[in-house]
Amino acid sequence: MERLYEYMNRQLKSVNDEFHRYMYDKINWGNRMLGLVGPRGVGKTTLFLQRIKEHHSTADTLYVSAEHMYFANHSLYGLAEEFFKNGGKYLFIDEVHKYEGWSRELKLMYDSLPGLHVYFTGSSVLDIEKGEADLSRRAPKYLMQGMSFREYLAVRHGVHAPCLSLADILAHKEEIPGVEHPLPLFKDYLRCGYYPFGDDEQFDIELGQVITRTLEVDIPQFAGMTAATGRKLKRLMAIVSTLAPFKPNMTSLGSQIQVSRNNVEDYLLYMEKAGMVAQLRTNAGGLGALGKTEKVYLDNTNILYNLSEGSEDIGNVRETFFFNQMRVGHKVTASKISDFEIDGLTFEVGGKNKGQNQIAEAKHGYVVKDDIEFSYGNVIALWALGLMY
Repeated sequence: MERLYEYMNRQLKSVNDEFHRYMYDKINWGNRMLGLVGPRGVGKTTLFLQRIKEHHSTADTLYVSAEHMYFANHSLYGLAEEFFKNGGKYLFIDEVHKYEGWSRELKLMYDSLPGLHVYFTGSSVLDIEKGEADLSRRAPKYLMQGMSFREYLAVRHGVHAPCLSLADILAHKEEIPGVEHPLPLFKDYLRCGYYPFGDDEQFDIELGQVITRTLEVDIPQFAGMTAATGRKLKRLMAIVSTLAPFKPNMTSLGSQIQVSRNNVEDYLLYMEKAGMVAQLRTNAGGLGALGKTEKVYLDNTNILYNLSEGSEDIGNVRETFFFNQMRVGHKVTASKISDFEIDGLTFEVGGKNKGQNQIAEAKHGYVVKDDIEFSYGNVIALWALGLMY
């Protein structure tokens, strides 16, 4: 276990605690067990290390990665039991989905070690309601997305803008202190601001690796797929990247990657959970109901730029940003007359010359425009929607 403490201390020394992601203060750390899930690269590990550094003592706290070599011949539960018997109170487990049988052993920890708090991170594909043990009643699951435009401003430029609600935005309360012209910063965000590692010199290569690992390792590992199926996922991602946003024809997509239409629907759902694509659905009736998919988008603009190789469509970029940012706090559905609908409000997204025709019949309609610095009337500056988390 000494190796694990050494590993934790090295990680704590290297963590930057100058800025907290939006999920940091939303988590109820009083829970005996909880899960923080999200796509690769959005900062889950950093958030855990910040929490340990700021609120815990290494005397009763241990951080481990489930892919550490220690677990080649030790079990997660065995570690937790030994840690607990020696006075341990807080166990942070990173990348729990890398450990086979993770849900069964987490359930055993919860039931057998009542004084131990267990916090874990995992892929957003991870489903705590299914698998070998149902953890839904024991461990609330928090989903963390990539950075908003607001968070990008704080992390990359030290500019701290207030967090606004949709009502604030529609009332034109957006502001970025000390920034007179937000558009150049916004353009940079669209290319490399969604991921915390976006300022790395090799960002394009690193993001490409995130995409490949997600499709060829994370999803197949969780879903019990073969390596050949992982390659089909990558092929499907390549097709989606050339078409998005598009209304999916499952039969046509299936024939292109040589699988059934039902498999395509499953693959897209896995890819959506993993943060690779986003599916815009109709406003289905019923609590939590999933409507019919109207359009498939790439998940965020950074992935869009990475896969387009210079051929990105600016209209696609704008819609992708809108959908990506708004879905964090709202249910975004397809509009029958325009692009998007949120809580009875209709939104048409376009450039600075976009007209009002699309929303003429809308009871509450707004035109969201790129390339403008200020909102006015029912016209909303696109960049302002990045200040909502």
